Amino acid sequence: MMRKVMTGIVLVLSGPAAAEPLVIAALGDSLTQGYGLPAEDGLVPQLQSWLDQNGADVQLINAGVSGDTTAGGLSRVAWTMTPDVDAMIVALGGNDLLRGLDPAVSRANIDGILEAAQEAQVEVLLVGMNAPGNYGPAYKMSFDAIYPELADQYGTEFLPSFFAGLSVDGALPPLSEVQEFFQPDGVHPNKQGVAKIVTAMGPKVLDLIAEIKAD
Repeated sequence: MMRKVMTGIVLVLSGPAAAEPLVIAALGDSLTQGYGLPAEDGLVPQLQSWLDQNGADVQLINAGVSGDTTAGGLSRVAWTMTPDVDAMIVALGGNDLLRGLDPAVSRANIDGILEAAQEAQVEVLLVGMNAPGNYGPAYKMSFDAIYPELADQYGTEFLPSFFAGLSVDGALPPLSEVQEFFQPDGVHPNKQGVAKIVTAMGPKVLDLIAEIKAD
């Protein structure tokens, strides 16, 4: 009888094991890394705060590397997906555009990243990047198609543009109209710009979390 009582006490005191938070790695470039900003003002810390405020039990890992292209992301995706990583936010392509790289090459690299994630059973939120018009309509059409087509092919969660939170009617206004949300270089968002970006990305991350839990 005493043994049964003691066993009951131990079970009550120990209780159920606390669930570990989901781990999501944000694989990206300087936009993800938080270039030019105090650490706490970058994308990952602000997104982490938004998720915390919206009740998500998740830990974000900043896997952004300034200057990274899609090729760079592909080269390090395997070691980014450590055993504790449940999902990734993939936000690459801006530096491919700055260098005018062949869209076919960028597509192949992102395809490789998504294939690696699929093989590792890591869920993905793919974040798009839109080409400027200065490379010509054929280039823009080819590059812009990469993200929605691969998201559909792999069945990933999808955010059409990294800058969706700054967009108007689905398009980013001229820089002169949104300069207040960018650093002086006109490329990287400031603290207020990141906050706007997070308002569009956050709900998509919640969808990603729901997808993980549904598996």
